[in-house]
Amino acid sequence: MKILITGAAGQLGKELSIYLNSQQKLEVFAFGKENLNIINFSLVDDLVQKIRPDVIIHSAAYTKVDQAEIDKDTAYEVNAYGTRNICVAAEKVSAKLIYISTDYVFDGTSSIAYNEFDRTNPINVYGKSKKAGEDIVQSLVSRYFIVRTSWVYGFYGNNFVNTMLNLAKEKDEIKVVNDQHGAPTYTLDLARFIYTLLKTELYGIYHATNSGYCSWFEFANTIFSITNTNTKILPCSTEDFPRPASRPKYSVLDHMSIRLNNFEDLRHWKDALKDYLKIKK
Repeated sequence: MKILITGAAGQLGKELSIYLNSQQKLEVFAFGKENLNIINFSLVDDLVQKIRPDVIIHSAAYTKVDQAEIDKDTAYEVNAYGTRNICVAAEKVSAKLIYISTDYVFDGTSSIAYNEFDRTNPINVYGKSKKAGEDIVQSLVSRYFIVRTSWVYGFYGNNFVNTMLNLAKEKDEIKVVNDQHGAPTYTLDLARFIYTLLKTELYGIYHATNSGYCSWFEFANTIFSITNTNTKILPCSTEDFPRPASRPKYSVLDHMSIRLNNFEDLRHWKDALKDYLKIKK
């Protein structure tokens, strides 16, 4: 099986590249933005025609949430039209497409976890551009998986876990938002799920995060508890830290599609975090 990965220099893309390369009977072609500019259709089309992959995992994206409010054109150019280019090329060679999406397609006003069939209503440019990508996938590709995830962390790139541990070295006290809730997701667990998914024909939208949920404040406290870090964490509200892009207050994702298609669910976020921090040492 030939697998082409976009965004391979990113946090999830690199994890996918390493994990899938460790599996038997897979030929992995991994491209970061430095060697595959997804907004150039000719480049995308030529590459896909040359490799003729069985599966394309499209993890490349414009992910600067606050900057997207200012640079709307670039956010849509990458997340919508870049995705269109991947979709058209994938369809020409009858490849399965896995599009990595986000919890930010929801507005966060729910009090219960969002399932895959709930109405989307993104409240920032990043979320809107990723939802545009979802719509394009659904309209142009015959065989697709849309995988929405959230609060991703891993060994490759910047993430909340690393930020907290670095801040703890510099400060005795840190303020962390306590009124935004979601699910931390370990890239290795997500990569394993994606591998399971791509071997099937159970197409559709999937919510894939580590199980359970928390606030950013609880997440930070758990990181410090596991690592025996003594820095004090103080809870604060979203309003205490105004940012250009609005964030959903509650973007917990229900894993209905995982249950109904009889996949094994991802483990609890605390168990995943313990393993990550153990290896990170």
